[in-house]
Amino acid sequence: MSSDQEPVKTICPYCGVGCGIQVQPGDEPGDVQFMPWGDAPVNEGRICIKGGAATEVVDHEDRLTDPLLRDDNGEFREATWEEAYEYIVDELERIREDYGPDAMGFFASSKVMNEENYLLQKLARRYGTNNVDNCTRMCHASTVWALRTSLGAGAMTNSMRDLREECDLFWIQGANPGEQHPIANSQYFRQAVLEGATVIQVDPHANKTTRSFQIDDTDRHQHLQLNPGTDIPLLNIVLKTILEHHADHPDDGWIDEEFIAERTEGFDHLKATLADFDKEAAAEECGVPLEAIELAAEKYATADNAAIFTGMGMSQHACGVDNVQNEINLALITGNLGRAGTGVNPLRGQNNVQGTCDVGAMPNVLPGYQLVDDDEARESVEDVWGFEIPDEPGLTNVEISYEAGDSVKGLYVMGENPVMSEPDANSVADRLGDLEFMVVQDIFMTETAEFADVILPATTWAERGGTVTNTDRRVQRMRGVGKVHENTKHDREILTEVGMRLFDEGFDFDDPEEIFEELRQVCPSYHGMTYDLLGEEGLHWPCYEPGDEGDPFLYEDEFETESGLGHIEGVEHTPPAETPDDEYPLILTTARLEEHYNTGTMSTRSPTLNRQTPENFVDVHPEDAERYGIEDGEYVRLRSRRGEITLEAHVTEATKEGVVWTTPHFAAASANKLTNHVLDERAKIPEYKAAAAEIDVDIEPVDRAAGDD
Repeated sequence: MSSDQEPVKTICPYCGVGCGIQVQPGDEPGDVQFMPWGDAPVNEGRICIKGGAATEVVDHEDRLTDPLLRDDNGEFREATWEEAYEYIVDELERIREDYGPDAMGFFASSKVMNEENYLLQKLARRYGTNNVDNCTRMCHASTVWALRTSLGAGAMTNSMRDLREECDLFWIQGANPGEQHPIANSQYFRQAVLEGATVIQVDPHANKTTRSFQIDDTDRHQHLQLNPGTDIPLLNIVLKTILEHHADHPDDGWIDEEFIAERTEGFDHLKATLADFDKEAAAEECGVPLEAIELAAEKYATADNAAIFTGMGMSQHACGVDNVQNEINLALITGNLGRAGTGVNPLRGQNNVQGTCDVGAMPNVLPGYQLVDDDEARESVEDVWGFEIPDEPGLTNVEISYEAGDSVKGLYVMGENPVMSEPDANSVADRLGDLEFMVVQDIFMTETAEFADVILPATTWAERGGTVTNTDRRVQRMRGVGKVHENTKHDREILTEVGMRLFDEGFDFDDPEEIFEELRQVCPSYHGMTYDLLGEEGLHWPCYEPGDEGDPFLYEDEFETESGLGHIEGVEHTPPAETPDDEYPLILTTARLEEHYNTGTMSTRSPTLNRQTPENFVDVHPEDAERYGIEDGEYVRLRSRRGEITLEAHVTEATKEGVVWTTPHFAAASANKLTNHVLDERAKIPEYKAAAAEIDVDIEPVDRAAGDD
């Protein structure tokens, strides 16, 4: 590549770690290459396989390059932007007039930037509805709910840097940073382990995280391989073990009595919940030896600084809020909050899922997590926006999808693919087909776009600028090179045009910085930030006033709850909605791979990533394989009550007997055709991590091409 242009510093578009990379533009549009950014604040030049391959999709042959409209024969034809805008505005106005504003739903995207998500949620509310949501509903909605309710903020309590420097014990439950957050795992967690930290991993599946910590004295670390859906009883064993030891040996300091007395509420409720709890029976239900869980409890309780890392293995359950609450209970009774090297830390899955929530792209909150039904908060935002905001929470994205064709008549989708990402995906596709109108703006023709009436070609992550917020609350700037395809548009350009055509005011922004200036007026935790202050290092929120350097860890003096106290609440086991029976005798659980990303829109189009894992597979325990007559590498049919997929069987002890494990990345055999749509009643997150399943040998396998999202 020969170019006189300087490389552009930006942020990797994949997971939530927030690694800095550089993009080197070439002489021709689309001729862009990856370059390391040696002193990037989060990753210091290191990059994982996905980040190194990220530029491969920028000029992919499948890119959408022109607006598309569905004609009278149901086929797509190329259209002008003017035609597309007129049709969108006419349909939005028709639906509002015929059915009211709540007949529309709006899907924001963690693949795009804070400014663009801010515009979309503002557009929805100016339209008259709070029916706006994003993919956190599918990954960490229950985590956000529990953290906000019990501590004050729905985000990591600590920064990765302070955890690497100060943490003595990493309790990793339902997360697999070795594959899902590789740079956090190698640069932060593994480095701390080399310097003496201990790892307790709680996960039904042995994975790269399990293996990555077997680097020194492996007896120091533990992998508690529990049965899917038994996280509450396992944590209750840990909690009761700590309480019992403290009762017999109060001077050992396994609980922090002073911290409990001064900074928490609800401790008596926890003790009452555990009073008659049977540890032996619970250990049998978990499928983990009791002595192993008790040893893990001792290690956590005796560490100087212990930090909990939580992931979708905890959140994606019908009891997801209770799962995370029990982790909070563990941190609070031991005083492991409010200082460096401690806390409860959700590892966010997408490049900007934290920021998409921060800016209010959720049905119950405005920017800065201000509740829509809080009169004072709502009025403070209305003063800036100049219009009234609906005062009742809207529908979540899963609820919108399930109301499609009934109370919901239209859908505006920015950069999301619910036909692949939502549970019971076959029925989601059926319902989207019943909508009167749907617009999709994206970079590729996704499975969801196939159902649209209008498709708008957006630009990729490498072509535009704005801000994103990583998993530890660091707001960073992304910077773009020139457009690859002349007739594509940035998401913000599309949204400002639609907004101005609909409302004549309030959406007249010329660039991302101008949008950010309005965002920080209405988002208290961003109020002290400006583009200049963000610079190349970024800032951790909360940053209330210009000059604030942001907080690397939260709650040093008090929690941000109404009482100022951390909330402890005992929880009892709730089994998965589906458990094995004679018809479906196995438990299906799901997770992601290092080489691929969510629904595969980008990663399955990357030659480098697709070479690593070109199609889906299912892990089967050797005892189950023998029982079903399955050979390693043989194709099998995996079924649930919602559908079936055909995929290759990997016979391995990485999964437990009775448990089958697969991924959602590949369209031809996505796990989400099988997953259960039952929801946590508070957070409305689906139960992806446990469903009853059956497996049999597939004599004539179907075409297993990797699919395009």
